[in-house]
Amino acid sequence: MRNISVSTITTVIRKLCIEACTELPFDVRKAIDGALETEKNPVAASVLSTIKENYQIAEEKQMPICQDTGMACIFMEIGQDVHFTDGNLTDAVNEGVRQGYTEGYLRKSVVIDPIRRGNTGDNTPAMIYQTIVPGDQVKITIAPKGFGSENMSAIKMLKPAQGLKGVKDFIIETVKKAGPNPCPPIVVGVGIGGTFDKCAMLAKQALLRPVDSSHPDPYYAALENELLEAINDLNIGPQGFGGKTTALGLNIETLPTHIAGLPVAVNINCHVTRHKSEVI
Repeated sequence: MRNISVSTITTVIRKLCIEACTELPFDVRKAIDGALETEKNPVAASVLSTIKENYQIAEEKQMPICQDTGMACIFMEIGQDVHFTDGNLTDAVNEGVRQGYTEGYLRKSVVIDPIRRGNTGDNTPAMIYQTIVPGDQVKITIAPKGFGSENMSAIKMLKPAQGLKGVKDFIIETVKKAGPNPCPPIVVGVGIGGTFDKCAMLAKQALLRPVDSSHPDPYYAALENELLEAINDLNIGPQGFGGKTTALGLNIETLPTHIAGLPVAVNINCHVTRHKSEVI
């Protein structure tokens, strides 16, 4: 059994909040740079050039890449041999978000009540997702989620008879309906299977995978490539000005499901697909 003080969790999350909002992951930067080299539409290429300049300035000056620094989505892989001491884990996570968003001068976007609104003033509470894994370590990943893209996400409970075609049609139609609203080029996370809620969770987790990675199952790896190509043929392009770069990547995650169901979820992220991790 390994004891970890929750104050350590607070310190790590504070740091990750600031880093995630100011430093774009290498795989996303690489994808943007690659798109800039191959994009033939001059307007689209100009937009991609501006996007590149923006993330470079953000990292150099340690300023937010986007003014919407999102809701703090915290993913925790907790070793089953870990014992947290000196306080409540959830409180420690929220304290880390509070400190990070305050000290990093990051926009506070969380409201107290979904209908009556009212800003909480410190971007808490965080959305916390916990998984128990073997070992005595804790992996923390923060993925700030802006709502220009989150609002374009969708879930559908397909009938099994709709099969692969129904899955493809729903994913492509969701991106098509989103159009320029999620600030393309986008990254598309897809969840297939599980239950209504678990499917949506899969789609969000899919966004944590590098955009240049492939599903370990060749069947789904081929489907990822096929869907990405179809989405980029929509001619939405960077910021909706046309071109071949509508999406930088598309990742699929799957789970077993019920014989009577075929849940599919699409979680869209803008080109500022931010996430930062640390292992304690």
